[in-house]
Amino acid sequence: MSDIPDLPTIFFYILRTGLPATLLLTAQGLLWGFVLGLSLALMRVYGGKVLGWIASGYEKVFRGIPLVVLIVLFAFGIPGLFWFIDPIERPLTGVFLALALRSGAYQSQIFRGAILSVNPGQMKAARALGMSRFQAFRHIIFPQALRLSVPSWSNEYAVVIKDSSFAYEIGIIEMMKAAYRVTSNFPELWALSMGVVAILYFIFTYPVTRLFGERQTKKLKELGMGGG
Repeated sequence: MSDIPDLPTIFFYILRTGLPATLLLTAQGLLWGFVLGLSLALMRVYGGKVLGWIASGYEKVFRGIPLVVLIVLFAFGIPGLFWFIDPIERPLTGVFLALALRSGAYQSQIFRGAILSVNPGQMKAARALGMSRFQAFRHIIFPQALRLSVPSWSNEYAVVIKDSSFAYEIGIIEMMKAAYRVTSNFPELWALSMGVVAILYFIFTYPVTRLFGERQTKKLKELGMGGG
């Protein structure tokens, strides 16, 4: 880019070039983190001593390793890990995996806390009515736990979308990388492009945490389901 980019040029370049990868990484990390986190939570609550120990160990490991280390490890540090994927797509897949594994460790805590917040008497009542443990969980416990988890889960969304910026470290063009590229020949504009990125992250995080976090917390309190 030979001409000095102005503010609108920087803004729309970042949106057009970097936003798709940012949203894709966020969606994949949250989706697979949800599946993994819920599975780990069920292992902790209903899986018995051995499965609970395995789930607890997993959470400690992946909450203790910096995300950027996981990204570099999965993208480049384990040759052949994604042998079945086109080499061009392997770094992106490594970021997916790193985000999902880390998010799963945190989401497991969210879902475990939500499940344990549901009155245990409801499980006993359902069992007394002839339901199996699975039926009671599916129809009674899980819907309530899912609703209780929304405020914390919205915070996890904010964490994952911001953590997707670590993909910049391995050359994936998300918003951070796009911001650098658009002003790479103009160091005096780096602060401006980073400011644009900061505003975009705020736009994509605050409304979600406000709508699904604070408002849902207020609604849960009104229904007598929230704490505090």
